Amino acid sequence: MSGAAESSRECEPGRVTLIGAGPGDPDLITVLGLKRLRTADVVLHDRLAAPELLAEAREDAEIVDVGKRPGDDVQARQRRIEKLMIERALTGAHVVRLKGGDPAVFGRGGEEIEACAAAGVACEVVPGVSSFTAAAAAASIPLTHRGVSLGFAVVSARNAEGGEPDWAALDGADTVVVLMASRRLERIGQGLIAGGRESSTPVAIVERASTPEEKIVSATLESLAVGELSGDIKPPCVVIVGEIAAASRRTCPRSRRGRRRTQSAARS
Repeated sequence: MSGAAESSRECEPGRVTLIGAGPGDPDLITVLGLKRLRTADVVLHDRLAAPELLAEAREDAEIVDVGKRPGDDVQARQRRIEKLMIERALTGAHVVRLKGGDPAVFGRGGEEIEACAAAGVACEVVPGVSSFTAAAAAASIPLTHRGVSLGFAVVSARNAEGGEPDWAALDGADTVVVLMASRRLERIGQGLIAGGRESSTPVAIVERASTPEEKIVSATLESLAVGELSGDIKPPCVVIVGEIAAASRRTCPRSRRGRRRTQSAARS
């Protein structure tokens, strides 16, 4: 970046924009999200944000990959991301934090909003298409449907401390959607069965929703619980549990991107 640009920037207050990049398909970013991305001085992006979106940034923008990797100290890395974000904004930069899905849905967006507030940095949040709605759409599953699913609960398969949801507390929800689920399929099946759901409850698993590598598997809670699919599902994936998940067995939509579908893993 030129010295003139740097000096002019220092006269302006910096700001942060948290942008939801959507579930993977670059076409699913919002119009406002794309507009803000194109004006960024600095782009801090996660690994789940579509690479094609980075080409939309200005040629002179600073692009930094801050995606978390297996084995990272997640808490320490998150603090480093927040520090970098604030430092750049305090120089007068417009910092875009580009995050997969929606920044406020299991994206630690709340912590970044708090970091901006503590530093006195203006922060805007541009919502994005979350992976759980994209996964349901990919499998032709309506998360709410009259007479079948009056509502749904969305949970993460694990929290920052390694714990898991209160599966019994989810028994009242017609439909349960579990994110970050690929390595915990057995525990999801076992936990929901122990929490009161029938082992025959339909399940749809959507891997890499909205991308060319998308895969959809139909199963049951029993097939999850006994480990029938363990090792077969890659991250990121979304698990949809409930009678409405059977809709994915009734429809097998053709995709303009040639996405593939793995058929039922449910036991007969």
